[in-house]
Amino acid sequence: MKQKYIYGLAGLLLLLLGWQLGTILLSQRLPMASMLAPLKTWESFGWLISSGEIFPHLLASLKRIVVGLSAALLIGVPVGLLLGFSRRLEMLCTPSFQLLRMISPLSWMPIIVMLLGVGDLPIYFLLAFATVWSLIISTASGVKNIDPQWLQLGKVMSASRKELLCKIVVPAITGHVLTGLRVAVGIAWVVLVPCEMLGVNEGLGYFILDTRDRLAYSELMAVIVIIGLIGWALDSLIRLALAKGGK
Repeated sequence: MKQKYIYGLAGLLLLLLGWQLGTILLSQRLPMASMLAPLKTWESFGWLISSGEIFPHLLASLKRIVVGLSAALLIGVPVGLLLGFSRRLEMLCTPSFQLLRMISPLSWMPIIVMLLGVGDLPIYFLLAFATVWSLIISTASGVKNIDPQWLQLGKVMSASRKELLCKIVVPAITGHVLTGLRVAVGIAWVVLVPCEMLGVNEGLGYFILDTRDRLAYSELMAVIVIIGLIGWALDSLIRLALAKGGK
């Protein structure tokens, strides 16, 4: 375990070194690139935190993530259960789902904005659309991996459908759903930033555009670092839940 942290820290230090060398080389051709250096970024990072400037944007982004993922869970898990238990339904839906899954969510932005207008609603839709597929697939996979003997045992003991679902199916698929949720969080966090660059006045994506327009490049880099740290934290929380669920 100790070795794991040592190697992880070494990797981060190498990343930091590469960042510094990259800005030095780039600033020789473009002096403004010196604003992207780690030290300048750290100073802006501290100011954004101490002044509270970043928190309204961070909270707005997290709210959109929660709403989008909640919608994806409410749709993806039930649909995955149906596909897992019904072979015919799976054969009927799989080609269409695979086709839709391969379309970039961002390609829907012009159509969704035309239909739903600007604001949070189209962002919620795009986040849910982007993440629902991993939840459907992981849930269906979890259902297929349930030992049939457990279901048969429940039926022999005269368990109702609700009892089979709550006592056997849900515990059996929880790990798969969490794995799908981990993938979904990564997708949502990546999709969120470009979505927030269109038609909203708060959020991390909006703040990146704002820093660009103000030529505040050290703040821009600080926001990029914050995006990475928050994404890392969200992923770590789900990995922790997976680890506890496996015990």
